[in-house]
This record gives sequence, structure tokens and C-alpha cells, in this order.
Amino acid sequence: MSESTGQRPSGRGRFITFEGGEGTGKSTQIKKLAGRLSAARLRILVTREPGGSPGAEIMRHLVLSGMGKLLGPEAETLLFAAARDDHVHTVIEPALKQGVWVLCDRFADSTRAYQGSLGSVPAGLINAMQRVTIGDLKPDLTFILDLPVEIGLARAAARRGSSTPDRFEGEKLAFHQGLREAYRKISVDDPARCVLIDANSDPDTVAGRVWAALRERLLPTPASVISA
Repeated sequence: MSESTGQRPSGRGRFITFEGGEGTGKSTQIKKLAGRLSAARLRILVTREPGGSPGAEIMRHLVLSGMGKLLGPEAETLLFAAARDDHVHTVIEPALKQGVWVLCDRFADSTRAYQGSLGSVPAGLINAMQRVTIGDLKPDLTFILDLPVEIGLARAAARRGSSTPDRFEGEKLAFHQGLREAYRKISVDDPARCVLIDANSDPDTVAGRVWAALRERLLPTPASVISA
């Protein structure tokens, strides 16, 4: 359960994450939301996982190159945990304490979906690593972008062009179908934090759905500086 507005320290920024399978448009939607929030004179930080900090970017290279897969799902989970630990303590938490709104492309839900549901890493192990790396930190709001797998993979292929698919893009269709279901389950299990967004539309339409959900969840009181 995500913490309520009343429990948040005064002046602390908001932490918003975007999740979803390959080609669902997370980067595009983060950029659009960042622009809208910046126009509302809010301070914004856009970041990503794995990566987002110098140490975590090294881990990103190892994971996406396929090294984690060679070592096995538990070892791959450890790599993600190490990257997240550095990312949270050097980038995310300092920004939130300064009142910055942090928009992150993937976070802990990705580990639960990719390594937990699909890699069969025990939930107990994932929970233990989460307690060590991020403690009580949870997103204020998580957007899960939902898209038919075939459409998402076609978008991902068009985006990378002649480049080689990364560690996850190169998985078989059944993997990606399982990933979509894992994310759907996460949204059902934590409806107070998660919003499932239909991403099977043009980017502006999807952005409108994201904005409407954000206003309802995080900006319930109309304010002159926040316009629709």
C-alpha cells in the first residue's frame, strides 16, 4: 500500500514510475509527462533503471549484454539490486528530499515481473534484497502501460533498426506474453499505487490518460498552475 499524501514529509517530491513490456512507450510517455509538469513549474528529474547513476549504468551494460542471463536468474537479480541501491541512494532519494518530482523508467516492479514471475526467483529473496536496497521507499504512483505483445515487439524492432536485440527484447513470444500478464497482476494486487493504462493508441491519447490519472491520484484539488 502506497503512503498517503498526509504521511509524506512536507516539501518532499513525488516519485512516479512507469512500467510495462518492450515497446509499450514508457520513454515517450515519461517525456510527455515531464514536459507537462515542468510547464506547471514543478522541478522534474527523469531517470531510468537499470541505470540512472554512474555505478548503476555499469550494471545496466552487464545486464542488457546478457551477462546476467548467463549467470542465472538469482545472480541477475543481484545485479539489478546492486544497480538499484546505487541509483536510489545517489539520485532518487536526494532529489525527493529537495522537493523534486522523480519520473523513473522502470523500478522494483520490473524485478518482480522479469526475475520473479518469469525467472522464478523466490519472492522471499526479492523482498529481502528490496529491504536492503530501497527500504521503505515506494513510488507514489506507478503507471503500467499495457499493450498487445505483438504490437509492442514490432515497435521495439522499428526503434532499434539494424541493432541487435538486447537481453530482454530477444526473448521468445511466450516470455513477453507472460510478462504482460505479470504486470497486469501487479496492477490488480496494488490498485492504490498502480494504474493500468491502455497504451494501444497514439502517444497523445495515451498521454491524456496518464495525465488524467495523475491529476486524480496526486492532484485532487484544482490549482491554477495545473491546467488540463
